[in-house]
Amino acid sequence: MMFGFGSRKASPPVPAKAGPVLDLSGPRLRRSFENLVESAESSGGIERYVSALALKASLFEEVLGKGRVREMTETEFCDIACFMAPVRRRIGPWLADNKFETMRRRIETLLEGWSDTSTADERIEAFVVSFPADREHRWVRDLAAEVLHFTAPDRYPLMTRWIWDNKTGTGVIREIWHAEDIDTARIDVENNLATYATLRGELEGFLAENGVFRDTAFYVDLLCAHIYAGYINDRGGQYLRPDFCGGSDGTGDAMLHTRRMLGLDSVDTESGRTRLKLIDGKAYVLGSVPQLN
Repeated sequence: MMFGFGSRKASPPVPAKAGPVLDLSGPRLRRSFENLVESAESSGGIERYVSALALKASLFEEVLGKGRVREMTETEFCDIACFMAPVRRRIGPWLADNKFETMRRRIETLLEGWSDTSTADERIEAFVVSFPADREHRWVRDLAAEVLHFTAPDRYPLMTRWIWDNKTGTGVIREIWHAEDIDTARIDVENNLATYATLRGELEGFLAENGVFRDTAFYVDLLCAHIYAGYINDRGGQYLRPDFCGGSDGTGDAMLHTRRMLGLDSVDTESGRTRLKLIDGKAYVLGSVPQLN
């Protein structure tokens, strides 16, 4: 479900450590952007998706922004979790085994001092290490990234694993890297704010060259999601299939995985059912009180 939303100006520079040099491929970027525009046309155009991302950000800001995280309820948290694809598949079992207040306090700490981006890497790391360091909790990195970005989209770029994960060497950065063989190219960049801010700056420059000057934070999100959706379609999504694939609707929808990457496929507009699964396997209904035990 997509809605119109007021435009934002281009994102201001993110104060951060000096970023790495990203050797991105102009031709790959152009092909991806042209394909995005063409693919979105049949479902209302690219602006419709940008408006949906702006609405998602407004929901996060309403629940978490300006200190409201201190009053966040479990229902409100589940509402925003619906819009985070890696989180919604796993948060039900976690909440069934842990107190919601534990999660709320950890998110509050993550957002404490949010205006100071120089502490972002340390806050994300502290959030991640507060959970077990195992395969079953890799989603907490994405939770931290989405909370920061969609609560303050002009200040924080999207820093999810699918944008870049230097442990696996996969992500959007590899898909648009300038190399004859991107599968074997060595890309030595870190998972830190400097890297993601540099990437966003490069992509905003590319978008400006193509006539995009407003809402650039969300245009960058959409372009990145479409780039990685192409990877999922082409390679089978062997790393992140459980998070983002979840089967096909059989329609040949060129924007299906793009929407899923950004959590824009989360709600059945008729029933209110979402893709967030509770411990009993039932779909969470937006705005309801979750029964987790």
